[in-house]
Amino acid sequence: MSNCRKLLNELSNFLDNEIEPGLREELEKHIAKCPHCYVVFDSTKKTIQIFRGCDPYELPETLHRKLQEAVRKQYEDSTRNRP
Repeated sequence: MSNCRKLLNELSNFLDNEIEPGLREELEKHIAKCPHCYVVFDSTKKTIQIFRGCDPYELPETLHRKLQEAVRKQYEDSTRNRP
C-alpha cells in the first residue's frame, strides 16, 4: 500500500492519536516529504479545530424531511440494482 493511501486510511486515527507509534512515525515522515498529503492532513486538522466546540445547527423540519427522503431514495435505488 502506498504511503499516500496509508495516510488517507489512517488519517482519522492519526489525528485522534489512536495509532501505533511506529506507524505514526512513518506517516509523520511521509507528511513531511509529500506536499499533497501535507495539504490533506493540515486542512483536515484545521477543519476539525474550527468546528470543535461549535454548537450543532438545528435543521428546519422541512429540510430534515427532504434530506431523509433523499437518502432513503438513494439507498433504495442502490440496493434495488444489486444482484
